Amino acid sequence: MRPGAPLTRLFAPRAVAVVGASRDPDKVGYRVVENLLKGGFEGAIYPINPTATEILGRRVYPSLSDIGAPVDLAVIVLPAPRVLPALETCAAQGIGAAIVISAGFKEVGGKGAELEAALKKRVRELGIRVLGPNCLGLIVTDAKLNATFAKDMPPSGGIAFVSQSGALCTAALDWAVGLGIGFSALVSVGNKADLSEAEIIEVLADDPKTRVIVGYLEAVEDGQRFLAVVEKASRKKPVVFFKAGTTEGGARAASSHTGALAGADRAYEAAFKQAGVIRARSLHELFDFARVFASLPLPRGNRIAIVTNAGGPGIVAADACEGGALQLAALSESTVTALKRVLPSTASLHNPVDVIGDATAERYQAALEAVVADPGVDGVLALATPQAMTNLEKFAHAVVEVGSGARKPVLAVFMAEASLKEANRILLRGGIPDFPFPDEAVKALDAMVRHAAGRGRAPLPDRLPADRAGVAILVKRAFDRGVITLGEAEAREVIAAYGFRGPKSVRASSASEASDAAGRIGYPVVLKIVSPQILHKSDVGGVRVGLASKEAIHEAYAQMVARAETAAPHARIEGVLVQEQVTGGREVILGMARDPQFGPLLMFGLGGIYVEALKDVTFRIAPLARAEAEAMIREVRAFPILQGVRGEAPADVAALVEDILRLSQLVTDFPEIAEIDINPLFVKPEGEGTVALDARIRLARNGDPSS
Repeated sequence: MRPGAPLTRLFAPRAVAVVGASRDPDKVGYRVVENLLKGGFEGAIYPINPTATEILGRRVYPSLSDIGAPVDLAVIVLPAPRVLPALETCAAQGIGAAIVISAGFKEVGGKGAELEAALKKRVRELGIRVLGPNCLGLIVTDAKLNATFAKDMPPSGGIAFVSQSGALCTAALDWAVGLGIGFSALVSVGNKADLSEAEIIEVLADDPKTRVIVGYLEAVEDGQRFLAVVEKASRKKPVVFFKAGTTEGGARAASSHTGALAGADRAYEAAFKQAGVIRARSLHELFDFARVFASLPLPRGNRIAIVTNAGGPGIVAADACEGGALQLAALSESTVTALKRVLPSTASLHNPVDVIGDATAERYQAALEAVVADPGVDGVLALATPQAMTNLEKFAHAVVEVGSGARKPVLAVFMAEASLKEANRILLRGGIPDFPFPDEAVKALDAMVRHAAGRGRAPLPDRLPADRAGVAILVKRAFDRGVITLGEAEAREVIAAYGFRGPKSVRASSASEASDAAGRIGYPVVLKIVSPQILHKSDVGGVRVGLASKEAIHEAYAQMVARAETAAPHARIEGVLVQEQVTGGREVILGMARDPQFGPLLMFGLGGIYVEALKDVTFRIAPLARAEAEAMIREVRAFPILQGVRGEAPADVAALVEDILRLSQLVTDFPEIAEIDINPLFVKPEGEGTVALDARIRLARNGDPSS
C-alpha cells in the first residue's frame, strides 16, 4: 500500500511504538505487541511501559522520549484520561500518526465526551493524524502490520474492510481466516475523532492491492465530503456498504410532505445510489459481495446463463435473475449445436441448460465450456445438487477448470451440506465463490452488473436560466419580517424565478374580489385559503375546485373561511387565492428537505393528497446530474402512468426532468431553504410542459434545518 504523504505513517510505518504495552497476556497492551510480532512486521517495534524491562523478548522503553530513534506510528492503549498527554508527547517526538485503541470517550457520554472533544481539537492543532479512539486498530497485510488486539491475521488478498464497529472487524477476520479469504486491509475507525471513513476510503481507492472496499457504517458526520469521496472511489473499484440503524427517523420536525417522508435511511439510500455504492441489505450479503468482487472479473453486461444438473434449482435461479438487473441470455445457434454434441437428447439445450441428473463431471464441464464461450453470455451460474451419480468434488474441479480461465464471472451454486465440504474447499482454492442457494448467488451477480454499469457517471448539467438575485431579495425580505414559512403566493414567486410555470392566479380578500378575479381568469377556477399558519389546505377544507359561476364562488368563499376558522382558530385568514383550473395532466410532487448529514435531499413521487399514504417516492441529494433526475422518475411505481396507459398520451417527462434540475439548482443556490414542496406539479401531455399548482417553503437562517 502506497498512501499519500499525510497517511503514509499510518498505513506504511517503518517503526511502531506501543504506548501502554503490558506483560499481562490478558491485557490489550500485550496483545498488540504480540500481534505486531506474529504478523511479521519488519520494522522496529518499541513497547512503552515505565515499569517493565522486557515484553515477549523485546526491550521495553520507559517513555517515547527514551527511544532515541524515529517512530512513525504510535498505538495507544492507555486509560482515556492519559491519552491526550500521550498524543502531546507523540507530537513532540515527531510521530505523525497514532491509533487510539483506548475506550472511555464519547461512547460513554459525560466526561468521556468532554475528553474526546478536547482530543479532537488538540490533535488538529498538533498536526498528528489519529485513528479512533475506541477502535480495534489497523491491519495492512502487504506491510505485515497487525496493529490490533484481534486474535487473527488474515491472509493477503483483495478485500479492504472499513468498520465503525470493532466487534464486526473481529467477526470479519474470523470469517476470512476460516474461509482462507484474503484482505488487503482492515480498518476500525471507532469514534472518528480525527480520521473518518472518507479519508480511509481515499487511501484504499488508490491502493493497487485492494480490489473491493467493503464496510459497516452507522453514521457519517460530513455527508457531502463522504459522497464526493466514495463517488470518486467507486469509479475505480467496487465500494460496498452495510448501513446499520435503518429504522432511525429523521431529526427534523417536518412541516412538509418531503420532510415527513425523508428519514435518515432515505438520505443514505440516495447517497449510495448517486455515489455508485453497492448497498448490502445484510451482513451476509456484505461478505458475499466482497467475495465475488475480490475474486471474479466484472461482467460486460447483464446476460446470464445457467448450467444445472437439476431442473428445479435452474428454474429458481432463472426466476431470481428476472427480478433484478439481470436477464437470461439467449444462447447462440453455435452454442446450442455444441451442446447437442455433448448432452443427451433428454437435456435442455436452452437457458437454463439442464445436463440431467445422471450427468458426469465431464458432461457438466463440456456444457459449462460451451456456455462460457458464448459471446452473448456475460456471466454464468454453475448449479449442482448431490444426485446419486454426482461426484461433487469432480464437479467442483470442473467449475474451477472452466471458471478460473474465463474472462467473465462464473459463480458456483452447490446445493448441499453433508457432501459438500471437500467440494467447497476445491472451489475456494480455485477462486470460485460458492453459494448454497441460487438467490444468494444471483444477488451477488446482480451487484456486479450494477457496479459495472454504473461506472463513469455523468457530470453535473450546465446551469439553467434563473433569477438568483430576485430570490435573494425575496428571502431577505422574509427574514426581515421575521417570516420563515412562505405561503403559496410567495413560494410561487421563488420557484417562478427558477423557471417553474404556474397557473394564472389572483389573490382576493373578499368574495366579491374573488368573483371579479375569476371573471378575468376565466371559469372554472380553483379557490385556496390563504393563511401563513395553514400549510396543508386540504386538511381544513381550504381548497375548492371546479367553481364555474359567481354564485358558486361566493358560497365557496364563505364556507372555506368558516371551516378554516373552526379547524385552525389561531390562524390568520388573509383571504383566498383564485386560480386557473388546470386539466389534462398527471399530478406529481417535487420537494426537498435538508438532511443534517447530506444536505438538500430531493424527493420525487406521485403527487396530490395521497403522497404520504402511498409513499411512492424516491430521493436524491442535490446537486444532481441529468441522468440521476431521469432515474428518479423511472424508479417510482407510478412511472407507467406517466408513460401513458390505456390509450392515454404520454406525459411530458422531458419537462419534468428539467423541473427536477431547476429544483436541484434552487436549493443548492439557497441553503436558507430548509424545506420545499411543489405539490401538485401537473405534468401535461408530451410537449406541453408542466404547471406548478401549489408550493410551500420553510426557511432557516444559516441553512440550519432545525431553526
